[in-house]
Amino acid sequence: MPTVERTITVDRPVEAVWAYLTDFCTTEQWDPPTVSTERTSGDGGVGTTYHNVSKLLGREAEVDYEVVRFEPYDVFELTGEGNGVSLRDTITFEAGQGTTTVTYRAEFSPHGAAKLANPVIAGGIQVLGSKVADSLEEHLLKL
Repeated sequence: MPTVERTITVDRPVEAVWAYLTDFCTTEQWDPPTVSTERTSGDGGVGTTYHNVSKLLGREAEVDYEVVRFEPYDVFELTGEGNGVSLRDTITFEAGQGTTTVTYRAEFSPHGAAKLANPVIAGGIQVLGSKVADSLEEHLLKL
């Protein structure tokens, strides 16, 4: 299962970082491949669903996500299904004195014909992971 994980620390309080990242619609701002993210149900906590459209390798991919873990100022986790892949995005938060350390972990589980692209996916998500981390840090510093 291809996985990418990046950790960044920003000089922003955990409350602001938590509020920003747990509104998953903000992926339109900080996640470079995201074209749109819409909350389709819920209040943001466990059970909330989102519909995400991203553009990867020149093609649009749609994923329906559900929040499966919501522990304020600690863990925000979603699972998703779409376009031959299952996804798990886990964001953890660690508060410091006026700082927040965020670890973003994305796991990709291709199924069906998509399994054949596993080596391509693995290499591509490492490059994408670095772009996402850079963009995320840039946007969090604007809070």
